[in-house]
Amino acid sequence: METNLIMPYKQRLNRWLVVRLLPNMQRITVAHFFKHSDADGYLRIIRQLIPKAEFVIVFNADINLETAPSSSEGS
Repeated sequence: METNLIMPYKQRLNRWLVVRLLPNMQRITVAHFFKHSDADGYLRIIRQLIPKAEFVIVFNADINLETAPSSSEGS
């Protein structure tokens, strides 16, 4: 069985995430963006709305693990 590692176009675009940092190394993804500048603008607004919370912008470089080839393939 052959697996396809190519992500659909729409998934490749949403690579910038605004993440809220929580205690105990936990996090919540708040929003996804196509462009870093859009994420930065959103970050500025959300920091004004919730000043006590900590937010960061991260680049999502994760490969979808469901489409990765299995090491037990062919056995």
